[in-house]
Amino acid sequence: MPPPPEDDGSSSARTPLIPPTPPPPGRAVARLHPLPLLVAAAFAASYHLLVAPAPSYYRSLFLSLGSNDTAAAHLHALTLRPHLAGTEANARAAEHVVSALSSLSFPTRVVPYSVLLAYPVHRSLSLSAPGHATTPFALVQDTYPGDPYAAVSAEAVPTFLAYAASGSVAAEAVYANYGRPEDFAYLAARGVDVTGKVVLARYGKVYRGDIVINARKAGAAAAVIYTDAKDYAAGEAFPDGPWMPPTGVQVGSTFKGVGDPTTPMWASSEGCERVSIPEAMATDDMPGIPALPVSGRDGEAILQLIGGDVAPKDWQGGDGSPVYRLGPGPAVLNLTYIGNETMATIQNVISVIEGKEEPERYIILGNHRDAWTFGAVDPNSGTAALLELAQRFSELQKKGWRPRRTIILCNWDAEEYGLVGSTEWVEENRAMLTSRTVAYLNVDSAVYGAGFYASATPQLDELLKEASKQVQNPDNETQSLYDLWMASDSSSMIKIGRIGGGGSDYSAFVQHIGIPSIDISMGSEYAVYHSLYDDFVWMEKFGDPLFRRHVAAASMWGLVALRLSDEEILPFNYSTYAVELEKGAIDINKRLLGVPVSSSPLQKSIAEFKRAALQMDSEMKALQTRKVWNPWRNNPLKVRDLNERLMMTERAFTDREGLSGRPWYKHLIYAPSLHDDYGAQVYPGVDDAIQMAERTNTSESWRSVQHEIYRIARVINQASLVLSGGLT
Repeated sequence: MPPPPEDDGSSSARTPLIPPTPPPPGRAVARLHPLPLLVAAAFAASYHLLVAPAPSYYRSLFLSLGSNDTAAAHLHALTLRPHLAGTEANARAAEHVVSALSSLSFPTRVVPYSVLLAYPVHRSLSLSAPGHATTPFALVQDTYPGDPYAAVSAEAVPTFLAYAASGSVAAEAVYANYGRPEDFAYLAARGVDVTGKVVLARYGKVYRGDIVINARKAGAAAAVIYTDAKDYAAGEAFPDGPWMPPTGVQVGSTFKGVGDPTTPMWASSEGCERVSIPEAMATDDMPGIPALPVSGRDGEAILQLIGGDVAPKDWQGGDGSPVYRLGPGPAVLNLTYIGNETMATIQNVISVIEGKEEPERYIILGNHRDAWTFGAVDPNSGTAALLELAQRFSELQKKGWRPRRTIILCNWDAEEYGLVGSTEWVEENRAMLTSRTVAYLNVDSAVYGAGFYASATPQLDELLKEASKQVQNPDNETQSLYDLWMASDSSSMIKIGRIGGGGSDYSAFVQHIGIPSIDISMGSEYAVYHSLYDDFVWMEKFGDPLFRRHVAAASMWGLVALRLSDEEILPFNYSTYAVELEKGAIDINKRLLGVPVSSSPLQKSIAEFKRAALQMDSEMKALQTRKVWNPWRNNPLKVRDLNERLMMTERAFTDREGLSGRPWYKHLIYAPSLHDDYGAQVYPGVDDAIQMAERTNTSESWRSVQHEIYRIARVINQASLVLSGGLT
C-alpha cells in the first residue's frame, strides 16, 4: 500500500478522528481469548522462516550469476595505464572502482590519507673490470613488436627500489646468492669480506627489503638485485610465453615496516602527529644503503666479470649460465640512486552493504588497487574479482536478499609500498573494528594461473574446504575447486597456509588487532611479477584466457562471505586451531632439546585450549540441533553469546606490548619471520628469541626464550577463557 500523505496543515490532508462507540450500559465487552493471539503472533514471527528463501538459496543463486565478461571488462579498464600509488593514473583507477560500486546502489566513499611514498629521481649503474671497457646499463625494460601498451609504457615508473637510500657507490662486487642471513654467513666463513662492497643478489626465497637490509648489516655499501633466469626465465619469454623477458625487472619496496613511515603505530589522520621524513628514513626498517633492481641480462653480465672462488652448486644458475663466483671483484660496480621521498595522498575506497539483523557485525572483503606498472595480475585481477562479486551481490538484493551481518567491500591504496592504505584504516578504526569485525577476507592477486591456494587463521579452515566443494573448477567442469585444490597438493591432505607473512593487506587485521582472516588466489606465482609485462595481454594469453579463473576466485570469495554474513551461528572451528598450536609446540620442543628451557607452560595452555574448543563444539552442535527441530525457538541471547566468543577468541592471541623489538605485531601466534617479511612464522616471539640464543648462547638469552614461552602460554590461556565464556 502507498505511504500515508504528509500533513500539510489542511483538513483535506488529514484522516478524520472518529471516537470509538462506547458499549451500551449493562452489556459486557467481548474480549478475544489470548491463545489465538499467541498463535497468530507466533505464525507472524515465523512466517518469513517458512516462505522466505533460505540462505542456501541465495548462495546457489550467487554461484549461478558469475560473469567472466564482467571480470574481463573491469580488468581491462583498470589496466589501461600504469597506476602507481600517489599518481593521477591511480586516482582515475579509484574513480572506476567508486563508479562501479556506486552504480550498484551500495553506499561508497573515498577515505584519503597523506603518507610518505618514494619515487626515483636519478639512477645509473655501470660495470668495469681490468681489461674490459666500462659498460653502462640502460636500466630500461624493452617493449616488443606489436605491444599494444608500448605508447603508455613510458608512463611506468623507472626501475627502482622504493625507500632505498640516496647516494653513489663505486666498489667491487660480491655475489651473495639470495641475500639471506645464511648466505652472508657462508661468505664470511669462506673469508669473503663484504664490507664496503656492492652486493649482487638474486630475487627469490625472501623479501627484497630483507635482502638489502641483510647486505647493510653485513657491511655492504650498496646492493643490486637481479632476476635470475633459473627462477624467472625457465621457458619461453613473454610475449611468446609466460616467462620474464631478458630485460624484465622486478621493482618494489624495500621498507620492512608496515603502514605510513611517518606515523609508526598510529593512524595518518588529518592533523596527526608525525615524525620527520629524515627520521622515518633513518629507522632500521629502511634499507639504509643505495640499491637498484636489474634484469636477468644485466645480472648475468655482472656475474661474468666476478672472480674469486667458485660459488657452491646451489648458488649456481640454470643450464647455459656462466659459472657463478663469489668475488670480491675484479668486477667494479658504479651505482648512483637519488630518490624523492615525499608526502602524497592515497585513496581507499569503502563500500557498505548493511546487514539486517546484526548490522553492527562486519564481514570485510579487501583488495588493493595500486600497481607498480599495469598490474593485471598484481593486484587488479583481485580488483576485477571484487567488482564482479559486487555485481552479483547487487543481483541478490534485487531478489530480496539482505545479509544478516554487514558486508564491507574495501579497495586499498599504496599496498605495494608497505601495506599502507589498509594499515592506516585499521589503525584509525582500531576500536570499532576490534569490537565488531567477524572476519577479514583478503584477495590480493586473484589469478596467477592454474591451481587454487589459500591461507587462513585455523578456525576458518573447515569453512574454506566446505565452500571449495561448491565452486566449480574453472579448468574442468566435472570437478569442484576442492578437487583442484586436492590435486595441487602432493600429500593426501589439503595444506592451508598460515596467514602470518607480511605480504598483503590481511597483516593489519590479523597481526595487529587479531581478526580471523583468509587469503585466497587461483595459482600462486608468476614470472613477470612487478615488471612492465604484468599487463592485460599477459593475463589474456597465459593467466586466464577465458576469465573463468577470475569467476572462480570471486565465487569462492563471495561464498565464504555469504556463509559468514548469513548463518545464524558463525561457522568457526577452533578444534583445528588447537591442532595447529600443537604442531607449533612440537617444532619448539625439537629446537629446545638439551637447553635449559621448559615448554611445559605452553603444553599446559594448549591442553586447556583443546578442552575449551571441545566445549564450544558441543555447544554449537546443541544449538544447531535445536534449530533443526524448532527453527524459531533458539535463544537469541545464547546465540549472541556463542558468536561473541567465537569472534573474540582470535583477539585474545594478541598482546598489547607486541613482539619484542617489533611492537606493531601484536599477535603472538602468527607474524612474519624475522628475516623474511614474506614468510609466516608460528610463535614468532619464541622463534626470534631462540635465534638470538643460538647466536649468543648466554644464560640471559635462554631466559629470554623461557620468558617468550610464558608469554604465548598466557595468551593461549586467555583465548581459552574467551572461548569457554568463563571467568577464573
